[in-house]
Amino acid sequence: MDSVVKSLYETLVSLFSNISLDVSFLFLAAVIIPGIVIFLVMTVNAIVAVYMERKVSAFMQDRLGPMEVGIFGFKGGKKFWGGIGQTIADAIKLLVKEDIIPKDANKFLMMLAPFIIFIGAFVTFIGVPFSEGLVISDFNIGILYVIAMSSVGVIGIILAGWSSNNKWSLYGAMRAAAQIISYEIPIGLSLLLIVIVVGSLEMSAIVNWQAENRWFIIHSPFALLGFFIYFISGVAETNRVPFDIPEAESELVAGWMTEYSGFRWALFFLTEYTNMLIVCIIASIVFLGGWLSPFQLFDIPGIEIPESFFVLDGFYMGMFWLLLKTVLLIFVMMWIRWTFPRLRVDQLMYLCWKVFIPFALANLVFVCIWELLF
Repeated sequence: MDSVVKSLYETLVSLFSNISLDVSFLFLAAVIIPGIVIFLVMTVNAIVAVYMERKVSAFMQDRLGPMEVGIFGFKGGKKFWGGIGQTIADAIKLLVKEDIIPKDANKFLMMLAPFIIFIGAFVTFIGVPFSEGLVISDFNIGILYVIAMSSVGVIGIILAGWSSNNKWSLYGAMRAAAQIISYEIPIGLSLLLIVIVVGSLEMSAIVNWQAENRWFIIHSPFALLGFFIYFISGVAETNRVPFDIPEAESELVAGWMTEYSGFRWALFFLTEYTNMLIVCIIASIVFLGGWLSPFQLFDIPGIEIPESFFVLDGFYMGMFWLLLKTVLLIFVMMWIRWTFPRLRVDQLMYLCWKVFIPFALANLVFVCIWELLF
């Protein structure tokens, strides 16, 4: 064993000795810079999504939403962009608020839990492509990696609920763990049918297959059912209404976040909107063609498409199309939140174990039959 380790060490040393760049520069380029970019994406997403949700909910309830707080003296008033600085002001307020830890809480674990939840969402972005070739690491097991990393947050939720020494926090954490672990099953089964058709776990390969054939959402009726199961399960996975039972205000105050405040509470908030973004990006990539132009839907044999339409493809337009599809799905999540009432715990589990999982399993069988016949 020592000889193997020694030979491996010598191989690595000889490899890096032939590189003229400094190792610290390579570390900076490979780790630090992508990490900063991912954090900025998460932050901007949270700020924009919170503002968007406030305006969407106001529109649905015949209100105006934020109006007064602007940027550089620009308020906007009753217009859609009115109060555009409100979310930024709230973020600054959270960062400067006092961080209170209960006397009987486990201080170390309570401080650690938000970072575990944040890291789970943070590292998921490593395998998510934003356009053709725009990905930190295009794993050949991309789908499996995303599912695995999205499960890390459960550890932080359990730690947050238990370490707070608060019964409401513990109840919320137990509910969240049961809910997230349960709904990972229909999510995994829905993504598995895509893997069966394509024969690859790599996300870029899935998009390339859709470029050569058609978007999965219109590939077959079973793919459409798979998208529906995935998306609704994704809403439950992110603890959004009507599946926000772990943090039900009328029952558990704020669930596992009850004893948190300031910066650490802001991390929970940031992670929630990041998880929404991840669920919608994955749905856009595997079911809605990813960065492919929607004009590809009209690429039907016998029908000629004007050449000018294909100008809307490419690297930068691919980013635009993926962003547009993701934003539309996030809007649907917000629409669901302000339309449906909260489910009971038994209804939540019934929907998962007696509806989604049996339908997802049957869907896999029907997809296999469909591929054999057609």
